[in-house]
Amino acid sequence: MVINAAVHYACLAMMDLAIHGGVSNSGDSSGHHEVVPVRSSEIIRRNEIPGPYLVQILRTLKATGWIQAVRGSQGGYLLVVAPDSITLLDIAEAIGCPDSIEPARDDEPSAQRALKKHWRDADEQSRQQLARVRLGDVIRSVRESEEPMFYI
Repeated sequence: MVINAAVHYACLAMMDLAIHGGVSNSGDSSGHHEVVPVRSSEIIRRNEIPGPYLVQILRTLKATGWIQAVRGSQGGYLLVVAPDSITLLDIAEAIGCPDSIEPARDDEPSAQRALKKHWRDADEQSRQQLARVRLGDVIRSVRESEEPMFYI
């Protein structure tokens, strides 16, 4: 399995929406909250993703139903599914993550067929690993690795 830049950027964008998107108190006494979308320019700045690339990725993620676009001056993007409901494999497959090598053909030399079998096994193992890791797991590991800042 080839983890290309698009898959990497898609995971970063989904994490950014999960971490920075959400609700803010609207300030009224009824306790209502309003949803705060994340602007693509903020995702680009925080994650150093090329802008045109991100637009394509967000379009694909929107088609999956995982994110929603909000129009208007306060618009942006929202993650509309729980981060624990999506695996890294789900994202890779949605964006398009090809196998690293084609299956062996019967007319190939036996050494090539044998080696390709091992590459395919490695592809399958990487798919299994990505299927075990949820987006929420990665977000939790980011939060755990951030050191608290102390100000004097």
